[in-house]
Amino acid sequence: MKKATLIFLLLTGGIASKAQTQLRGQARIDSLLAILPKASDDTIKVNLLVDLSFTYYSINPDEGIRYGNEALSLAEHLQWERGIANAHSRLGVNYSFGKSDHPHALEHYLAALKLNEKLGDKKGIAGCLNNIGTIYDDQNDDKKALDYYAQAMKINEEMGNMPWLANNLSNTGIIYTEMQEYAKAESYISRAAKIKEDLGDFHGQAINLSQLGHIYGAQKQYGKALDFLFRSLSIYRESGDIDGMAKCYDFISNAYKYISSDTSVDAKTQLTRIFSGNKLKALQASAAYSDSSIAFYTQTGNLLQLYSAYMQFSEVQALLGNDKVALQSHKQYTLLKDSVFNMEKDKKLTQSAMQYEFDKKDAATKAEQEKKDIRQQNIRNSISAGLAGALIFLVVVYRQRNKISLARKRSDDLLLNILPAEVAEELKSKGSADAKQFDEVTVMFTDFKGFTQISESLSPAELVYEIHQCFKAFDAIISKHNIEKIKTIGDSYMCAGGLPVANKTHASDVVNAALEIQKYMEEHLKASPFGRFGGARIGIHTGNVVAGIVGVKKFAYDIWGDTVNIASRMESSGEAGKINISGSTYELIKNPPAGQSDKFKFIHRGKIQAKNKGEIDMYFVESI
Repeated sequence: MKKATLIFLLLTGGIASKAQTQLRGQARIDSLLAILPKASDDTIKVNLLVDLSFTYYSINPDEGIRYGNEALSLAEHLQWERGIANAHSRLGVNYSFGKSDHPHALEHYLAALKLNEKLGDKKGIAGCLNNIGTIYDDQNDDKKALDYYAQAMKINEEMGNMPWLANNLSNTGIIYTEMQEYAKAESYISRAAKIKEDLGDFHGQAINLSQLGHIYGAQKQYGKALDFLFRSLSIYRESGDIDGMAKCYDFISNAYKYISSDTSVDAKTQLTRIFSGNKLKALQASAAYSDSSIAFYTQTGNLLQLYSAYMQFSEVQALLGNDKVALQSHKQYTLLKDSVFNMEKDKKLTQSAMQYEFDKKDAATKAEQEKKDIRQQNIRNSISAGLAGALIFLVVVYRQRNKISLARKRSDDLLLNILPAEVAEELKSKGSADAKQFDEVTVMFTDFKGFTQISESLSPAELVYEIHQCFKAFDAIISKHNIEKIKTIGDSYMCAGGLPVANKTHASDVVNAALEIQKYMEEHLKASPFGRFGGARIGIHTGNVVAGIVGVKKFAYDIWGDTVNIASRMESSGEAGKINISGSTYELIKNPPAGQSDKFKFIHRGKIQAKNKGEIDMYFVESI
């Protein structure tokens, strides 16, 4: 990618930037991989493989290419042209954005474009045109890039496809910025920012606002530049986007530096307005913002921007007369610049080798290419060693910057997302957590009626989205009632009350949560665009369990015992839309203890045969 350039990626069936794609992360991949073994060799499996290919491009492009080729092979076997086109598009993404292999990426994008034109799929055509434009943009062929972006823009505008139109406008504005045609750049990016604001895409709006700040700063219109930059910074702060905040701090620092020394009318106006004409204060503000940008770039590991930020900080410190700090910062700038330069040089060598292999494709060329690959690998190894040294140096320099506490908080938050707070504290304090016996807890299972049949009629994306929406709501409900989520298995959701800290209200807590889940599902089935589940069966039982952590890799908090098995039987013996509880749970909640106001209405079902458990007293809970 060009320096300081953000290219927006458009695909059939979705819109994403590379950063947004990374946010989907491993969780989405795990969900898709869980479904894959059950899929038949049909169009649904093609879509599943295509989704996997796209999700992998920013994480492991080689895996993305593997799944993309598998999707392509199956789609060709089925003679399904839509699937073939989508597979080519995702392969193009992996080669282009994942591996910077432009020749292979262009080959796949052109194949997808040809099929989309045959199918009359305007949305697919526009996506391919945009992505082909990004390839030419990467190769600094501005004329071709602008031509492809313009074609995509025209189609998306005709369709009223505003999100994709905004991305076409942004990409076009970026090129005009690099060409220093600022009036055109401002026109395109301003329009993109307005569309994204209307769509509620505030992250995209923040990117465009910071670009506008950069454009006005380059034209020495510092007042406008700062206005856009602070608007962008506000959005980034609200969303917690550290890299975005770092870029804004960097741009603001640069603006303040020029305000302190520029003789233009606008610079003098802003110096008076902001700093009462005091140039020293302007430089001190510039140094403060530059220092913050360095801290954030260090945290995110953005070396390309970090070395530039060091140069900025060194220049400002020199203007302030802090020669020692300026020299130290310049040394760090030089160290990082050399590492980044070598990485970029190696990347260009690799791209040239790919282009050569792609054009020739004969035995002699491949032999020569292998020799080049060996040399390039040696270069990579030396660069990696140098880069590792640079990173170690950075860690030493900035170990005083309070990064330890921030890293610890992030680690704690991650741990608390998978373990109860008490168990997490025990694990941190002594490196392990003991299994515990709980004499009385209440376990709940939920399951969707007809899930297997319904899943066959949904696309993988629809299926994962639907389950995610439901389980996200369940998580919120049980958290409100002090219930611990144990795990999900497919469409089954398991939780328990009364652990890891014992309490006397666990039975009523779980039943109250079950009633809220039941109400949510009733409303969800009416409102959801994919509302095809037949409702949820909910089963609840109270008894003793053993709880603890299992495994050493991807460890999880789990519970064991006959109570768990009986709770599962309560769910399977129930009915859709009903809450089925055992006699032991009924005894605890039929007469609430003193101080507890919950009262429930019950329907005694009698003794019901439960698989492998014999006859068990069961009750439907109807209402409070």
